[in-house]
Amino acid sequence: MSRRGAMSSTAAPRARLSPPAPASHPPPRKRGRSPSSAPGSTASSWRASAENAVPLDHHRRRWHNPERAPGRVWQRFRAPQLALPSSRLWVCSEDASTSPSGDACTIMSYNILADYNAQNHPDLYLDVPWDALRWDSRRRLIIREIRHWDPDLVCLQEVDRFQDIATGMKSRGYEGIYQRRTGDTRDGCAMFWKSKRLHLLEEDSIDFSEFNLRNNVAQICVFELNGTHKFVLGNIHVLFNPKRGDIKLGQIRMLLEKANALAEKWDKIPIVLAGDFNSTPDSAIYKFLSTMKLNISLHDRRQLSGLDSSDFGLYELCSLLKYQWTDEEVRNATGCSNVVVAEHPLKLSSSYAMLKGNSDNRGLHGEPSATSYHKKFLGTVDYLWHTRGIECSRVLDTLPIGVLRRTRGLPTREIGSDHLPIVAEFSFPESVDDSGEEDESEQDESEKEMSKAQHLFFSSDSSAEVAE
Repeated sequence: MSRRGAMSSTAAPRARLSPPAPASHPPPRKRGRSPSSAPGSTASSWRASAENAVPLDHHRRRWHNPERAPGRVWQRFRAPQLALPSSRLWVCSEDASTSPSGDACTIMSYNILADYNAQNHPDLYLDVPWDALRWDSRRRLIIREIRHWDPDLVCLQEVDRFQDIATGMKSRGYEGIYQRRTGDTRDGCAMFWKSKRLHLLEEDSIDFSEFNLRNNVAQICVFELNGTHKFVLGNIHVLFNPKRGDIKLGQIRMLLEKANALAEKWDKIPIVLAGDFNSTPDSAIYKFLSTMKLNISLHDRRQLSGLDSSDFGLYELCSLLKYQWTDEEVRNATGCSNVVVAEHPLKLSSSYAMLKGNSDNRGLHGEPSATSYHKKFLGTVDYLWHTRGIECSRVLDTLPIGVLRRTRGLPTREIGSDHLPIVAEFSFPESVDDSGEEDESEQDESEKEMSKAQHLFFSSDSSAEVAE
């Protein structure tokens, strides 16, 4: 979710947040001194390390990091955390009709938290140990987790240090491409794939700023698996701003349209869409993805993504007002200023929602209870959608809400981002039924509401927009 140095990796002892145990006869402690202010010291800064780590005050049970912001006090001790990523389990489909296992392809979607965002939004990570936010530490954890699950394809969001990631991926046989956002932003989207199994047939991207839909980007590529099966893979990081549901919906709609056009070009091949959609499972945008249409006149654009009613606590609902869409906002959402029903051409299924997981891990609509957690948000915004012609045979279940809450916020010393990676294995059915049967989806709930004489919306008393 878009909002928003280095410790040695050699054999030398790693830095510690808590000081070493005092000797049996410790020297008298002098208050008010730090290593850099000791008599005769010429150093202008002090770096935490195993060699020079000293206690500031044992009785206060606090630990000070002089290299960071002056006067900032860090917790000396936190309860040890489990190696959470490796405790995740696979949930398998019971009846997927699949080809031989060699034709299965695993795809990961992972928002890795841009280093720039982590450093410039400290309010989101107040309970995160200072060393867990350092890029060198997080980079190692991110690469280690990707290697652990060993996906064939990796879709990353919030990538602002592409070369650092690419170097770690290359040694594992991955090739990669990167699409940076425009303007003064520093991050973008990246794709990596195992070159021995997958061949990139066509590469495309969307710069949404060209369509007046902010400066987010998306990637759309055609891959061939083992020289036989072709499919389209999309990777997107949707605008974060909860109040601009019109922009969010427009970005997603355009991704779906372009992915469909590319699939048609390659003889109607299946589609997989990965990314951080910055929309919750109970939102109108999720409904748009799953039902192929949405009557926006029945919704406030500030509530389309579901984030304004989440744990952010930033948008106090103070009045009941009927909200009117402007022509520009309607055009952003639907593509035409005189059309209030947004539509897309793809019959999509959510990989996780299709496979039932542990009830402790799943929430509304069968989606994970949470894929992202920081100080102001705990919930699901990351998805892996797919069309007919490709089947999801298993997914990597997420962590229970209770386990996540005990971390007090991501990242941690075991998890390198404020998002959890989601992973699904896709396979190709031996025969695809293209009998042209009509869409059997139930009537859209919004259509039933059309007969209502009036529809009220909650609105914020603040007109200020939330920055990305």
